[in-house]
Amino acid sequence: MNQQAFESGKRAYQEGDWLRAVTLLDGAKQPGELSGETDHLRGNAYMKLGDFDAAAAAYESALSDAAYGKRGALSCNRGRALLAAGRTQEAVAALTEAVADASYPTPYKAYLALGGAYEQLGDVRNAGIAYRSAAIDESNPAPAGALTSLGGCFMRLGRSVDAVEAFRTALDFTTPLEDQNKIWCDLALAYVAANRMNEAVDAFAHATADGTFVLSPEAQASYDAARKAVSSIGARRPSETDAMLAAAGYASPYDPLDPTGASGELIPSPEDTGFFSVTEEDLVQQDKLDRKVRRKHRHTGLKVFVTILILVLLLTGAGVFAFTQGFGWPTQQAVAEQLFDAKTQGSDLSSYVVPGTSTTQIQEWADLIPSGAEVDVTGIDRSMTESTVYLTATLSSGGQQDYVIEMARDGIGWKVSSVSTAYLSEDSSPSAGSNTETDAETTSTDDGSDTASE
Repeated sequence: MNQQAFESGKRAYQEGDWLRAVTLLDGAKQPGELSGETDHLRGNAYMKLGDFDAAAAAYESALSDAAYGKRGALSCNRGRALLAAGRTQEAVAALTEAVADASYPTPYKAYLALGGAYEQLGDVRNAGIAYRSAAIDESNPAPAGALTSLGGCFMRLGRSVDAVEAFRTALDFTTPLEDQNKIWCDLALAYVAANRMNEAVDAFAHATADGTFVLSPEAQASYDAARKAVSSIGARRPSETDAMLAAAGYASPYDPLDPTGASGELIPSPEDTGFFSVTEEDLVQQDKLDRKVRRKHRHTGLKVFVTILILVLLLTGAGVFAFTQGFGWPTQQAVAEQLFDAKTQGSDLSSYVVPGTSTTQIQEWADLIPSGAEVDVTGIDRSMTESTVYLTATLSSGGQQDYVIEMARDGIGWKVSSVSTAYLSEDSSPSAGSNTETDAETTSTDDGSDTASE
């Protein structure tokens, strides 16, 4: 070992004179001599110069010196050099060796590079596993980057709900001084993919709030689509006043004040419907019955009693009127709530749908309905033969989703004829998974010098 050349090369390295450093360090070793520290510094200097093949060779030579150790750091640096040189398969092997070294103090660096290598090979699943390992490594001081890359992998795998959680967690690990706009944009795209348009609109608004982040054309198209979806359902959703009038019969195609049948429909007369005999006490009683429905009829005896009561009412003028106005038993609200409960319990949904509906159609509806959601019915459009139920499901994983349930008359009750998702508001956009940031990691190295080594 030419100690003078080594010290001079090391000093040039510390001063950032990379070309002089590699020249002096190359001459410090005798032919066949092993010196892990010398080769480690040479590899780092070659990386700074952009000579990635020479850097990979230097790190490989350093690994030959068993007495030097630092196998994890050297293998990580060699993997990065190979990755930058376009030798991706070799890079995967080197980086896998790095994370296998239990003494390596910062394995997250190798996991990040390994994720980038797998992405270049098109192996998104293993890339996601590597990014997850980088994110949960306790030595990682900034896991947000790994979590963002993980979210991008989930998006490419079609796992938008998992992507949402990854991006939300990434935001939790950033500070107010860090630029969060890109992550908010990625989160918004994941919300769009998960059909959670209200949350998507809010996330896009966060991403563009300070005016420094410009959405890509694809992201802007997603933002516009989310706002359009949110606003369209807002126009369809009945107000509280409309719902009250509908419950009283004024929104029905059957007008109780039109006994002559001017509308062209067969309309019962006031004598048959008992419309003019409805009292405040009757309305209060109906409200009590609705509340009992919301408790899901836990008491069997009460179910039997109310069913008999409804049958009796149907034999009277008031019952006929209620039937023409879209009332029945079980109510539309009860059927909608029971449908969601059945999905949560894993029960067969066929007993709640219109007879004759195909198994394929029932399965499509079942796929739309979340499991474990809490349901709140926000409005009902009633008629004698058809009804529409508007409800909001609070998901077990957080967030809300609006649904429109179409129903058809089945005897004195109701059956489901259609299930669809809905989006409720306006105001407040991109798509595609986030890009992994591997460039900085590619040229960064684990330094072997006394002043900057791991």
